Order: sequence, then C-alpha cells, then structure tokens
Amino acid sequence: MTSTISYSQAATAKTEMFDMRYESLDLWPTGPLLEALLESQLGAVSSVKAALPDMEGAIAAALPRLQRGGRLFYVGAGTSGRIGLQDGVELIPTYGWPENRLVLLLAGGDAALFQPVEGAEDDEEAARSAITTHSAGPDDVVIGVAASGGTPYTCAALACARAAGSLTIGLSCSPNTRLLHEAELGLLIETGPEVVAGSTRMKAGTAQKVALNMLSTALMIRLGHTWRGQMVDMRIVNAKLVKRAHRMVQHLTDCTEAEAQAALTQAEGNIKLAVLVCFGFTPTTGKAALEEHGGHLRAVLASAHSSV
Repeated sequence: MTSTISYSQAATAKTEMFDMRYESLDLWPTGPLLEALLESQLGAVSSVKAALPDMEGAIAAALPRLQRGGRLFYVGAGTSGRIGLQDGVELIPTYGWPENRLVLLLAGGDAALFQPVEGAEDDEEAARSAITTHSAGPDDVVIGVAASGGTPYTCAALACARAAGSLTIGLSCSPNTRLLHEAELGLLIETGPEVVAGSTRMKAGTAQKVALNMLSTALMIRLGHTWRGQMVDMRIVNAKLVKRAHRMVQHLTDCTEAEAQAALTQAEGNIKLAVLVCFGFTPTTGKAALEEHGGHLRAVLASAHSSV
C-alpha cells in the first residue's frame, strides 16, 4: 500500500453503522415493521441507479475480453459471495455460458455455501492461491463483491487478479473502501445502514443481486445470447424448458408446433440452430454461419437477407 491511498481499513463501513430510527424496532407493531423493511428494500433497488454510468463502463471494458474467450470470475465471502455464485451459475442454463469459462470463488469453499466457515473471509493467502491456481489472465474478467468493501479475501483476490492483467470489477455497498481501490473498475452501490444494523443480507444483499443481474444480463445480451428478447442459447434440461423452447422457436419463426419440434430435433436442441433451420438453413450451414458471426443470430439473418 502507498501513502496515496485514502481509504481506512479501520473505519467502520457504512453498511455496519446503526440507524437510530430503528432503535425500538422490536417494539413496533408488525405492520409498520414490515413497511420499514419494504421501504429499505425499495431504497436498495433505487441505489443502483447512481452506478449505471460506471456499470456501462465496466460492460464496455469486459466485452472484448469475453469475446476473445476470457472467463468470468465471481469472488466473495458470506452473503455477498453466495449472491455472486448464484448470479454466475445461472448463466449456464439461461444463456448457455460454457462451464469452463466460469470460475466461482467463495471464501471457505463449498462448505461455506451452507454454513459459516470460521476465518475464511480473512484468509488473503487462500484468495491469492485460488486466483493463481485458476491462472487468471488478461482476457479474464474478475468480479469481486463485498457489502462492506473491506473483506480481506475478496480484496486480495482482486489485487492478485489485477496484477495478473485481468480486468477487475469491485462491487461495494460502502464508499471509500479497499475493494474499490484494489479493483480497476469500482461499482459503488451505496445502501447505507441496515434496518437491523449490520445485517447486510438485507438491503445490501438486494442491491448486490440487482446490480449483478443487470451486469451479467447486459453482458450476455451484448455477447449475442439473446435475440428478440428471447434466451436463444438456453439449455434444454427439463420438460418445462422443452415446452419453452418449442414456444420460442414458434414465436421467432412463425412456424407450427410440429415444425418447431422437427427443427429442434435436427438442431439437437440448439435453439439458435433450430431457428435457422426453420429459415431454410441446414444444420451444417447454420452452424457455420453462427461460427462466422460470433454466435449472433441477428447478424446471421441480416447477412443472409442481404445476400438474397
């Protein structure tokens, strides 16, 4: 650390502070209590808006790396880490994100998914080891999430990844924090004190989930995993999603249900390819066209239309 760093690890994070309005919270009638909790949740969602310009910059910086085949890392501890893991793992079935391009790092490992692991969030060496073991590099995007902005595990992971040349994005719910300093790009979602002091699974957790959902969804859209508002890279892994895929292909191509089923069979469950089959491509030419256009279905169809 250098003398130019203005944050103070000793300072109390705003997410840990006490709000005097709630000092007699346990004496409140249930109705007003619920209203206060709801108000705090609505405030959490609103707090994300101030970070939109920085989020836009983070997406612009991440996109070329991911287009070159880089990986997405999510790093965190406790509630923040679990929220990050949830956002990341859902990219696989929703957008067909490759499992080998997703790295989920939770302080304490898998055991911390279901119970606290003593001292895990303070273990900076474990964080550096995890980043090194996964060989984070220049095309990788590492997202660190910490409500307080000072979690040692998360901060150390971002510092290590940044030194390795990765794009590092830090999401903090408190200003002037180590996480925002360690990250190349900081996203401040300032949520302030909780109704129950320090319970950051509440307001801060909600804001983190909203911000991560927005960040990852925008990235997936920009990477071509949607078309006309549909999840065209969705993995068909159960009966509900089989029906959804049939409806999706019908909606996108105006074909019949039977034609949608036949196209999906020819495309071996690949929705994008099934759409192209309905538009006259063979599975072979459809695959080649998607590869040529980086998986962007809109670009494939625009090119086909212009060549007619």
